[in-house]
Amino acid sequence: MNAPTTLAQLEAAAITFTLDGRTVRALPGDTILDVAKREGIAVPHLCFKEGYRPDGNCRACVVEIKGERTLAPSCCRAAAPDLEVQTASPRARKSQQMVLELLLADLPDEGYKWVDGRADRPHGELSMWAAQAGVDVRPELRALRRSNPPADASHPAMLVNLDACIQCTRCVRACREEQVNDVIGYAKRGAASTIVFDLDDPMGASTCVACGECVQACPTGALMPKTQVGSQVVDKQVDSVCPFCGVGCLITYNVRGNSIASVEGRDGPANHGRLCVKGRFGFDYASHPQRLTQPLIRKPGLPKDPDARPDPVNVSSVFREATWEEALDLAAGRLKALRDNHGPKSLAGFGSAKGSNEEAYLFQKLVRTGFGSNNVDHCTRLCHASSVAALLEGVGSGAVSNPVNDVQHAEVVIVIGSNPTVNHPVAATWMKNAAKRGTKIVLADPRRTELSAHAWRTLQFKADTDVALLNALIHAVIDEGLADETFVRERVTNYEALRENVAGYSPEAMAPICGIPAPTIREVARAFATAKAAMVLWGMGISQHVHGTDNARCLIALVSVTGQIGKPGSGLHPLRGQNNVQGASDAGLIPMMYPNYQRVDNADAHAWFESFWGTTLDPKPGYTVVEIMGKALAPDTDPHKVRGMYVMGENPAMSDPDLNHAREALASLEHLVVQDIFMTETAWLADVVLPASAWPEKTGTVTNTDRMVQLGRKALEMPGAARLDLWIIQEIARRMGLPWRYEGFDAGVAEVYEEMRQAMHTAIAGVSWERLERESSVTYPCLSADDPGQPIVFVERFPTVDGRVKLGPADITPAAERPDERYPFVLITGRQLEHWHTGSMTRRASVLDAIEPIATASLCGSDLDALGLEPGDVATVASRRGEIALHVRRDDGTPPGAVFIPFAYHEAAANLMTNPVLDPFGKIPEFKYCAVRITPGGALSPVRGY
Repeated sequence: MNAPTTLAQLEAAAITFTLDGRTVRALPGDTILDVAKREGIAVPHLCFKEGYRPDGNCRACVVEIKGERTLAPSCCRAAAPDLEVQTASPRARKSQQMVLELLLADLPDEGYKWVDGRADRPHGELSMWAAQAGVDVRPELRALRRSNPPADASHPAMLVNLDACIQCTRCVRACREEQVNDVIGYAKRGAASTIVFDLDDPMGASTCVACGECVQACPTGALMPKTQVGSQVVDKQVDSVCPFCGVGCLITYNVRGNSIASVEGRDGPANHGRLCVKGRFGFDYASHPQRLTQPLIRKPGLPKDPDARPDPVNVSSVFREATWEEALDLAAGRLKALRDNHGPKSLAGFGSAKGSNEEAYLFQKLVRTGFGSNNVDHCTRLCHASSVAALLEGVGSGAVSNPVNDVQHAEVVIVIGSNPTVNHPVAATWMKNAAKRGTKIVLADPRRTELSAHAWRTLQFKADTDVALLNALIHAVIDEGLADETFVRERVTNYEALRENVAGYSPEAMAPICGIPAPTIREVARAFATAKAAMVLWGMGISQHVHGTDNARCLIALVSVTGQIGKPGSGLHPLRGQNNVQGASDAGLIPMMYPNYQRVDNADAHAWFESFWGTTLDPKPGYTVVEIMGKALAPDTDPHKVRGMYVMGENPAMSDPDLNHAREALASLEHLVVQDIFMTETAWLADVVLPASAWPEKTGTVTNTDRMVQLGRKALEMPGAARLDLWIIQEIARRMGLPWRYEGFDAGVAEVYEEMRQAMHTAIAGVSWERLERESSVTYPCLSADDPGQPIVFVERFPTVDGRVKLGPADITPAAERPDERYPFVLITGRQLEHWHTGSMTRRASVLDAIEPIATASLCGSDLDALGLEPGDVATVASRRGEIALHVRRDDGTPPGAVFIPFAYHEAAANLMTNPVLDPFGKIPEFKYCAVRITPGGALSPVRGY
């Protein structure tokens, strides 16, 4: 019999029973404890945690059921019709108290206090339940206390105190079943039984990835953040959203004084309480002593040296402090003079995907209405611009079709060009959970990454052969008669052109090119095409190529010809890298689009925004990030030479390709204004530096990779004279002649949001500020106040002119630069688990930097041997554009002939070597492929200031 799925079916299947003398209702799958909690009845429980599989091993939650000889654990006893249950009968209460007393007696400090409704709890939930039950430990039990192991303080973030462990196994379930990291186990027997990490290693020496799920799960403090050792008391708790990757986990800050003592995962739709190491332990950057706290102006006569390294400890060697009035007047005054003397095209602005939607919206509005051109961009140009270009062309929308955790409804999931366990760790948990339930994960990537351990098939194809592999999959689907003819006939255009194009891309012909055997390609194609639901998720391994748009076109074609879109567990999902790449793009922080992806050269859209903003607008698309750098180095005779820039929260001197060129461009500007929280590599080249707000210091919305608009709330006060980003943008705007007045709290954030909502009415009309304050997270499209939001789109039609998906045939385009005798290796860049973007935040987070303190280059063992290198040795990696020296690390998932380098380390900046050549459609650089050579030895650059 099928389980009920709709609300009506659940209600129809509800049963009734008696609980503490009153009739209660239970839904299918409810336990007695579930119902008791819903009814407001407090039943002690320790091994049970909401959302986890119940174990029933602590017996603190036992209840009495009429007619049954033994007491029943309420956490794992299913509700059944006509039961008569007592949670606080004398027999049940006595047993509950005995369990709590025995557990408490084994711990080193049985004391607890309950003051003003809040527990000062030396043993967490155990102390709380004991206090509520009136339990104290009898003297005779104290004499039986076990001998306890010493504390394990080997991990940078967490303290292990097994003397407080009651062996409830919540940490085991947290690690194995929720996060699926398989580090924590339960070992030995009888009185010697204990919690262990790997093979009974110290936690710090184990394979722990520091997600902290075990800390959040532990009910006694046996596992806890080091920042809360000694006291669990905090001044306040503030609900917010994680500021790191695009997953958008909801969090709660535990604030003590003006710092974040710890962070807990909230039950948000994207994370359901889960976090990763960055979201749990990466927030002390906000209180780092290198925070910018006063406006700075470059000292006269000091040239901008593109080769100089920033010295955050000695800022006064280059800059002097200024008042806000002086700094703002200088920043805006010179920008205005350049505009007036050289025209609107002489200015450009880089916004940030690390900020809020409101900041992104207001920043692009300033550039368009104040600077007078569309020369505005942000890091999406360096992440998913090609994906968005293909999606807008093919399906009419640049956003995802289904949320990440829809993998639970899929039979087959292709993850290609992405390393989610590192880049999107919480999203990866949903994939691992799905794999354990039988979903077939297909991992396709030039590197064999951690997800391969959970994959049904791993397609480790040759770097730069994405189109060959994907066209072969499409060919196999069509060749074997597996195309969804109904879907193709009713909802697809340009199918015949696609079919003709892939005719020459058989798996047999492509196998030598991509390195995947033809039978394996056909096997994966069959599984994907015949699945009831199949889904594709991809990352920057797809997008950051000269053929990135073609890669994405192939993925669109694959799901379209198989009909795997517009239903649960299907569709297309480009995993967004930064926390607000989706929202910043939605808000118009791109040079060819107004908010809501309305093209600036579309006459109707242009007229609407001229009316909405009450000013004349440039009808031509602006320059992109890399194009702006080229225009900064253009000769003075070029009428569109970029002479001044305003950079908010971006660090192009670390994130752009061919950094020598990018830094030279920034240094050549006549006027550069940088707004940031630290003295970044870009800020070091500025004329004016404006100290801004960190994420925990402001209120605003962000939009995650699942199209969820989510509210972050202010938890901390800004240091020194730092100011809200929204306030700074408005002050610059006013000095450039814009009559803006946003006067509500936090620089009018709610007013800015409501204006943005009008500009994006076809997406977020139903998502009011008040609704976000109430619900925290709402998925768009959401068109009315009672619309719950649409997590799955394209169900009946696509937002294209004819309502159909348009297929774009693609052919093989090789990388712009191939390995040769001088440069025989391929460089692949990317992120790592602990560090994010250019490292300006995460490398100032003490735990994250302690775990991954140095730059490394990962090579396979055979390449290390051939080069005469051992793990930990220093090597120099060089391309035609630059070189760096760093330590090598062995990673046999990296294929022979390739080297992987994270780009977050300023002392070994990988982007000194990357190729700035662009995808012709998405205008995105080719970060994922360039030719390098590797030589043993080299002089390491000093790590200055971090």
